[in-house]
Amino acid sequence: MSRWAPDARKRLETAALDLFVENGYEETTVAQIADRAGLNRATFFRHFADKREVLFGGEDVLAELFADAIRSASADATLTEYLQAAFAAAEPAMTPQRRAEAAKRVLVVAANSELQERGLLKHARIARSISAALRERGTDELTARLGAEVGMLAFRVAVERWMTADQDEPFPLHAAAALSDLRVRAAELDSAPRPQPDVGSAK
Repeated sequence: MSRWAPDARKRLETAALDLFVENGYEETTVAQIADRAGLNRATFFRHFADKREVLFGGEDVLAELFADAIRSASADATLTEYLQAAFAAAEPAMTPQRRAEAAKRVLVVAANSELQERGLLKHARIARSISAALRERGTDELTARLGAEVGMLAFRVAVERWMTADQDEPFPLHAAAALSDLRVRAAELDSAPRPQPDVGSAK
């Protein structure tokens, strides 16, 4: 296959994820990734700064999608509607194929503390992007920060549900449901805690 093929980035991502799962992140080299993809090291570095970016590069795309959707939303939208618009904009990046890849990423990141720290930094960057977009729409700073954090929590919950769902339901449906659940829980903050289910009790 041509080393200049237009699908080089995708081929590199697929090769890297497969090797990370098969051999471990630390044991996998850039040369091995390039070779598995039928490309060379130079091509790898044209697309990724390092092998960590294979796992987290897509989050930069999400940050832009979220922010652009908030900026383009209706002028009279509520904060919840801004977040729903952001999640809807993510649908092209959250395809059924991406769902399988997301499961691999979770396995790889969970096994490496350095990657977990990198993931937290990337999520913080997305939250800052959401917060900045909300402030541009007239939201005060504290509310914008709260909205961004709630949005990111809803996003993480939605991803967890999306990865384990039996059917290929569109990601925005999971995100909207997660956001709705968080709003219900937030309204209960001044109430007595919900009792935890007794997993040992008979049904």
